[in-house]
Amino acid sequence: MRAVQVVRLDGPSAVEPRDVVEPEPADGQVLVDVAAVGVNFPDVLQSKGLYQYKPELPFTFGSELAGTVREAPEGSDLRPGDRVAAFPGIGACAEVVAVDAEFVFPLPEQTSFVAGAALPMNYLTAHFTLLVRAGLRKGQTVLVHGAAGGVGTAVAQLAAALGARVIGVVSTEAKAEVARAAGAHETVLADSFRDAVKELTKGAGVDVVVDPVGGDRFTDSLRSLAPLGKLLVIGFAAGDIPTVRVNRLLLNNIDVVGVGWGGYALGRPGYLRGQWDELLPHLRSGALDPVVSATLPLDSAAEALRRIDEREVTGKVILEV
Repeated sequence: MRAVQVVRLDGPSAVEPRDVVEPEPADGQVLVDVAAVGVNFPDVLQSKGLYQYKPELPFTFGSELAGTVREAPEGSDLRPGDRVAAFPGIGACAEVVAVDAEFVFPLPEQTSFVAGAALPMNYLTAHFTLLVRAGLRKGQTVLVHGAAGGVGTAVAQLAAALGARVIGVVSTEAKAEVARAAGAHETVLADSFRDAVKELTKGAGVDVVVDPVGGDRFTDSLRSLAPLGKLLVIGFAAGDIPTVRVNRLLLNNIDVVGVGWGGYALGRPGYLRGQWDELLPHLRSGALDPVVSATLPLDSAAEALRRIDEREVTGKVILEV
């Protein structure tokens, strides 16, 4: 079968399509014929040897996919022919993938394979961020940094579906259109977001800030919070890891909250499926519909990684098999 592997740690150019042996499913695994693969920022980091998980070279990259069940283990609620999304964690960028059954999720008929491949990482992260770490309630206001990116659009869509007011922070007017299409009720430009948020909330501030970007906007994010507000730290796409003077937390009784979805979820059997089941009604209603900026063939994986690395992407890039 065809797979795309990282063969050197030189970044996006270090991935190559190769012919490899089809996997044999182990006990408890589902064999999936892959239709689409989601590409993410951690894949870029892995191609550079900068991610915390460092497999031996060469390895097939990719953490999420959608496709059709070929084989399912006895006792599973999945059957051959079922449409599914899956989160193998690694090895998704191939024509056939064996995945532990607990990481394979039913895909509604109205959700395409391309959309399905964009769901697991970002939308399960959004669920954990908003419902578990933020304790989001209907009617609250959420400020989302990087609101045109993969995580940002997922958070904006889910927050809106849960009844929150969503303000998206973006770098350009073109990205503002993407964020609004994804569910943001208002958008503000990153260079002046603090003043814009103050005006939009009439000085009250926001209840939740979701930040997958990091960098020098962190302090103004804290200043944008209402009393008892929470700043959710997801990642550092800007490259710089900010620090906080803890006296700022005292002034308005605010919290800085870490969001480590993978480390929490993967150690709890059945947790991801429980998250997925809570997302299913929103998928069926159409409230959750991933923003996909480009679909490319599997052999163009290096180009997909390059676009993410050079910040040319809004929403997600998907590889079609």
